[in-house]
Amino acid sequence: MKLTVNGASAFVSTGGRAFDPQGEVLLFLHGSGQSHLTWLLQARFMANRGYQVLAPDLPGHGHSEGAPLSSIQEMAEWCQALLEASGVSSATVVGHSQGCLVALELARRHPASVAKLALIAGAMAIPVNDWLVTNARDKTDRAIGAMMEWGFGLPGDFHANTVPGMSHVNFGAALMRGNAKTALYADLSACQAYDEGEKAASSIDCPSLCILAERDKMTPMKAGRAMATALRSQDCVIVPGAGHMLPAEEPQAVNAALRAFFNPVAH
Repeated sequence: MKLTVNGASAFVSTGGRAFDPQGEVLLFLHGSGQSHLTWLLQARFMANRGYQVLAPDLPGHGHSEGAPLSSIQEMAEWCQALLEASGVSSATVVGHSQGCLVALELARRHPASVAKLALIAGAMAIPVNDWLVTNARDKTDRAIGAMMEWGFGLPGDFHANTVPGMSHVNFGAALMRGNAKTALYADLSACQAYDEGEKAASSIDCPSLCILAERDKMTPMKAGRAMATALRSQDCVIVPGAGHMLPAEEPQAVNAALRAFFNPVAH
């Protein structure tokens, strides 16, 4: 569906189901240079199990209009505006990578809007390599190629997808090329500049889950464990052998961990 957020059209995937703001809402936040397609295998899975899904494209990403946002703080405020535009008072927020930083900042600024936090392949700080930031600005395709090389575990590098018929690397690169040219540079720069993650985590008291990848080269598992400790996280799931792009690389493991966290009694 499309919503008007801060005066611009925003595309939001609902997992293929009609959206009811009165239901149990899941807000999925994508990572740097990504889009709602990050959550292709989570949005439909959850929507078909009765959850109300909001998986937006941030401005300048996917089908959303507007210039890419330049800071994590701006992204958090945009997400709050999105919730208000969709008629949602509170949601469980699921973030991947950069989306974890946005989720932390959203929960710090607007605690009443965040019922639970689920953070995937994330950390409280993402100190992006200067080479990658520079290439995201000047040679975007080179930066995308590097992220695809670093983003997956060994099976992904050999195109051994857990979902038959898809290539992690090729799909990921095509997804990133679907954004505005400046989107990846804006995202990586925002991650590089953000230094409020530890303060944000220490201020949050809602239930939280961290899902971490054993072979994550982009947000190493050690940093994810530190985030879980700062959040006093009740749950920390480690996916063996997986790389940074967990939602695509190990969707069954991610979906099982999310579903157990959302509704442990039913699970």
